Amino acid sequence: MPQPTAATPSFWRDDALPFIEVRAITDGRKVRYGRHAHSTFSIGAILGGRSTYLNGDSLEHIHTGAVVVINPDVAHACNPAADEAWTYRMFYIDVDWLARLQHALGFGAQEGFRHFEQTLTWDVKLFAGLNTLYDLLVDPHEDTLRKESAATQYFTLLQQTLNPAPDQEASGATDRRLARAAEFIDNNYTRALKLEEICAAADLSPSHLIRAFREQYGLTPHAYVVNRRIEFSRAQLRRGHAIADVAAEAGFADQAHLQRAFRQFVAATPGQYRG
Repeated sequence: MPQPTAATPSFWRDDALPFIEVRAITDGRKVRYGRHAHSTFSIGAILGGRSTYLNGDSLEHIHTGAVVVINPDVAHACNPAADEAWTYRMFYIDVDWLARLQHALGFGAQEGFRHFEQTLTWDVKLFAGLNTLYDLLVDPHEDTLRKESAATQYFTLLQQTLNPAPDQEASGATDRRLARAAEFIDNNYTRALKLEEICAAADLSPSHLIRAFREQYGLTPHAYVVNRRIEFSRAQLRRGHAIADVAAEAGFADQAHLQRAFRQFVAATPGQYRG
């Protein structure tokens, strides 16, 4: 079997996150696209090299730092402009998933998906955030809840930066809803949790939940889950339980996952803590 090279595209997808797919290539100088369209919403980051970027009737010359935004069913093409390594990452997002996020941020549900008018940006935060999201998604050690939360946070930022709408969620009952979310986590943190479950318990949209929860508790819902698991682990370790058993009981994927989280939250290993 031939070994992958820098010129070979790689694809990431996860059945647990069916709304997002990613394509990446390190050296795309020989890549050639004809005009084509996707039924998905597409967004990409250029990490190296130069290329032409055709979106509809607009042609741009772009380079490192560019973020391209492509609405569904719009003909487009990106191709390298010179004989130099062209590095990029492209994300393909389910339109219905993104439309639900837009509705939660203020667009009426009757409008369907709201197209982005700006199809090219050099916004530093959007560029860095897209690459941070990529690193998180392809990391096999990160859990689904954190990946889904990170995707929701990034596309909320994208929406609010390039395509803002007034947030129409009622704020009067938010504190009570957040308390319900925290209570739900408290009662279920030792099993694999999905973001939609926490949202359902709180009756809040993903974007609103993540933002308001962090403001209220100083942690994202995912970090709150991990924190609860660490507190449980500390109690079990003090009782002398084996580290591998504690990892399973607390809801971590494996002992290595517990080790990483424990270092982050306690600044010590489980073994050091147990003594």
